[in-house]
Amino acid sequence: MKLYKIVTCFICAMIAGLVEVRAQGDQILDGIGETGLIARYVFDKDAKDWSRNNLHATIKGDAKFVKDELFKNVLSLSGDAYISLPSSALSNVESVSMVGWVKLNSTDTDQILFDFGKNKNTHAYLAPFGIGETKDFTAEVAKNSSKKYKLSTSVAEVPKDRWSHLVLVIDVPSKAIKTYINGVQVSLEEDIDLELSDVFNVESGEENELYIGRSIAEDKPALDASIHDFRLYRIGLTDTQVKGIFENAFKKRDGVVNEHKEPQDNLPEFSRTAPQLYNEFLTSVEDIEVQTAVGVLPRLPRTLEGTYKNGLKGPKVKVTWPAPTDNSEVLKTGTYTVTGSVAGTDLKPKATVNVVQTIAAEKPSRALEAFGLDAVSLDANANGQNTKFIENRDKFINTLAETDPDSFLYMFRNAFGQEQPEGAKPLGVWDTQETKLRGHASGHYLTAIAQAYASSGYDKELQQNFADKMAYMVNTLYDLSEMSGKPAEQGGEFNADPTTVPMGPGKEIYSSDLSEEGIRTDYWNWGEGFISAYPPDQFIMLEEGATYGGQETQVWAPYYTLHKILAGLMDIYEVSGNKKALAVAEGMGDWVYARLNELPTETLISMWNRYIAGEFGGMNEAMARLYRITGKDAYLETARLFDNIKVFFGDANHSHGLAKNVDTFRGLHANQHIPQIVGALEMYRDSDKSEYFNVADNFWVKATNDYMYSIGGVAGARNPANAECFIAQPGTLYENGLSAGGQNETCATYNMLKLTRNLFLYEQRPELMDYYERGLYNHILASVAEDSPANTYHVPLRPGSRKSFGNPNMTGFTCCNGTALESSTKLQNSIYFKGADNKSLYVNLYVPSTLHWHEEKIKVTQETNFPKEDHTKLTINGKGKFDLKLRVPGWATKRFIVKINGKEESVEATPGTYLTLSRKWRDGDTVELTMPFGFHLDPVMDQQNIASLFYGPVLLAAQEDEPRTEWRKVNFDAEDIGASIKGNPEELTFEIDGIIYKPFYETYGRHSVYLDVDLE
Repeated sequence: MKLYKIVTCFICAMIAGLVEVRAQGDQILDGIGETGLIARYVFDKDAKDWSRNNLHATIKGDAKFVKDELFKNVLSLSGDAYISLPSSALSNVESVSMVGWVKLNSTDTDQILFDFGKNKNTHAYLAPFGIGETKDFTAEVAKNSSKKYKLSTSVAEVPKDRWSHLVLVIDVPSKAIKTYINGVQVSLEEDIDLELSDVFNVESGEENELYIGRSIAEDKPALDASIHDFRLYRIGLTDTQVKGIFENAFKKRDGVVNEHKEPQDNLPEFSRTAPQLYNEFLTSVEDIEVQTAVGVLPRLPRTLEGTYKNGLKGPKVKVTWPAPTDNSEVLKTGTYTVTGSVAGTDLKPKATVNVVQTIAAEKPSRALEAFGLDAVSLDANANGQNTKFIENRDKFINTLAETDPDSFLYMFRNAFGQEQPEGAKPLGVWDTQETKLRGHASGHYLTAIAQAYASSGYDKELQQNFADKMAYMVNTLYDLSEMSGKPAEQGGEFNADPTTVPMGPGKEIYSSDLSEEGIRTDYWNWGEGFISAYPPDQFIMLEEGATYGGQETQVWAPYYTLHKILAGLMDIYEVSGNKKALAVAEGMGDWVYARLNELPTETLISMWNRYIAGEFGGMNEAMARLYRITGKDAYLETARLFDNIKVFFGDANHSHGLAKNVDTFRGLHANQHIPQIVGALEMYRDSDKSEYFNVADNFWVKATNDYMYSIGGVAGARNPANAECFIAQPGTLYENGLSAGGQNETCATYNMLKLTRNLFLYEQRPELMDYYERGLYNHILASVAEDSPANTYHVPLRPGSRKSFGNPNMTGFTCCNGTALESSTKLQNSIYFKGADNKSLYVNLYVPSTLHWHEEKIKVTQETNFPKEDHTKLTINGKGKFDLKLRVPGWATKRFIVKINGKEESVEATPGTYLTLSRKWRDGDTVELTMPFGFHLDPVMDQQNIASLFYGPVLLAAQEDEPRTEWRKVNFDAEDIGASIKGNPEELTFEIDGIIYKPFYETYGRHSVYLDVDLE
């Protein structure tokens, strides 16, 4: 029996039990994280994209939606009917999979299911019944008219008048092209010499012609068939994934974040028992003893001292400890033992834990304060050249200056039913008409123009540009907010009460429908103070249990968007004193308090733990900040209502959770929760409840030790199957991380740096600023394109990867495009801190800059070419007595030399500390620091031969010329890993085995950040 007949019988047998699965818009679709999905077209009533990317298709010609026995409603194409997809659908992709159901009405050759490409000679197509004389099932990927990959199969022909599931996969890293029929691979072309840029415009999408049901060449006949559920993925689907998509069409699959348990891709595997890296020479690891209070899990060190063979001076040993999901082990006093493991060895270090009734501890106080952005300026380096900091700043500030505020106000006016100014154009991507997150970019924009205003004192014309933008944005938002809950015309009906917002006119449910036909604009019913780029329904639906997704009964993080707006308004208020900005923020704060204050705790716990739907950004941080500005107690109470009780405290009784050092965030969406942790620390600032500080501090320690990639990012899981999630089990980045769809969501690192900075203001632990430097140099600086402010969403770290940059003209934002506006307009904000009593000055980062310490009438100029040189010079203008606190980086293991006014000082400078110079400073005093760089490795904890190479603070990436599936192998001398490395430290360009290594922040092509390292 032929394959198609077997599959046909299977399909028929499944019809009776079929449960229709409409596009869920959920984080998991058939076991594949939504970050892998480009677009999904169900074709049951329209051609809308049901992914979160809103790449809506257009139906051309006389196509009809018809009833179908298997899929209920499908789209029938005949004659000249076809579907056109947006040309940008295949931008910023490295691999692609095209997946869809088709039922053919004819067996004629030359029928094209889809044809995607730049033109008729450079394209990828699938022809179910062949092309020309060839009647076989055929797919072709053509770089040009002479270089083509054609895959044909005759044994798996597609039947007429029955549904077939057809797939074409172009997997660039694996150098393979594959086709599938009904879940079974039917053809394979290997060792292809192909980049997607050979076939599509993957930069902007311009030129791309993307058709379903017709050929790019107009001389081919149109498709005579019905189609259903066509999808595009940005990954090369595996056999298992294709089979899952096929089989799950016949059963209901809700898609939950932890559904996909086992990583299934081509990540190389290694022996779990083979010694790795320095562990090959390891003979023993010390045991330790720690103390903890009843109810609080002990904080166990992630590295311990080890003994190596032949006197080798190896690094501290990375140890993996069990990670309990509750605190049941420490609920009474006593002693117990925890046994750890060391990857690739049978060594089992032990921790003896003494549980005591209480441990006296002082509550940390906020000992430091930050300088305003206008107090610190970025300077050229010691050679008079612009630094990477200035380059990135200028890309963003100069492009921001050219933006049109009306684009960022477009959807606000649309929500309130107001006319648009002449020439106003809406934003794209996540701010389009029907996107439930629209308005989020406007919040980032408010913050960015406030920061740009504060930072651009070097150019008064530019600074005025941002002053004008701030005033225009605030005036418009103020006028709209003043309309909420007030009659549209004198004597008209209205509802001023935020708690009694009625359903929209003609609606029987609260609805998230934002289409031009479906959006409600009855602002007079919304309650006083409301402001958003969409009506209040999503907030109300969340209270009533709505989940995240694309249907009008689902929502997309309404409080996330609101946080961006509130934060931006307060940023403008604080840099300019604009009272209208504060008034708008207060009005929305009042609206939120009115609604949330009526909800029971159980409802709040449910809301804030709903994947993405309940993502509220840093609303707790924003409301606490609003309380500090206004002194209104209701706002601090509102901030408390945003406590994520389940994550922070375990349950409503505060039984465990992060407050008691229990890892409650494994497997969760990273950037949904990191801002909540930032907010917890802000709550500590205002409430002085130590449990809030413990939440933030415990989270930071766990995130940076158990979940961190070498660039400083902390998310990117294969288990669960979501590039935006923490891995399912701490300390298992290799087993459960390194998502094929990328990892290290850039906005998650933005928030990690924010948390790190704020923690340092309380506790001046050097490891905090060591991490800050890592994330700043190796992710934030590395996230920006070479010639524009386009930036990364996810940063792929697999072998031979390539960064994808988006939003070069600031016209269409994802979340990371939004935080990039903020990151690159405040790059100077953590170089220096001052003591709260103005008696100390902390120098945290070695960046060419000038500080104006107005309170002390001191100016500090830092001259350096760091990190392209290993020294810096601080010149103090003014005079006064204060402690100068100089960071001695953890990587500075080859001495740290200090000279004052040219004379070398006898100081004890231990790596990973702050060195204090206490004296009465005179005008013109200089402090020169030298910190020789060295090479060091940063291994993955559970697979330590996979490691990144650093030179001082700088991550070095191998510059690759083609895709790879295997890690690049390198050999180093265990005694001196730099012995075989050639290069120019002044340019940070090195060579190993003929391969060039450059800073990751200067890498724009293919790269390998992790290497397979063998020590000799």
